[in-house]
Amino acid sequence: MTTTPESTLSLASSSPTVATVIYSNTAKFPLGQIVATPGALELLQETGFSAAALISRHVHGDWGDLCDEDRAENDFAISRRLRILSCYRLVDAERLAATPRDKRSSLPTLWIITEADRSVTTLLCPDEY
Repeated sequence: MTTTPESTLSLASSSPTVATVIYSNTAKFPLGQIVATPGALELLQETGFSAAALISRHVHGDWGDLCDEDRAENDFAISRRLRILSCYRLVDAERLAATPRDKRSSLPTLWIITEADRSVTTLLCPDEY
């Protein structure tokens, strides 16, 4: 990794730093065939989010905007070969943080579901389920 003097200075000072998420190259489970509904494709195009980036988050265990219980259920589902569901709000992090959890269903939302038998992973909008 190359650091610039600015980033070195920022890390050495008492100023706030930016959190960095590091993904391993190892998938937590197989995806099978990847498919997307027409609504999911339209939403991705409208919001400018990358399907590949969201799929990468899903397969590496970043479940998106789920409660702790649902995150734990997904972690359990990996070893038990149960269905895995991720929920991504297709807005910037600032808007997501400013939206109360009980109001987030009104935000542009994409689900990624990997079936229990790992034969297929589907990108879809909640209203297409």
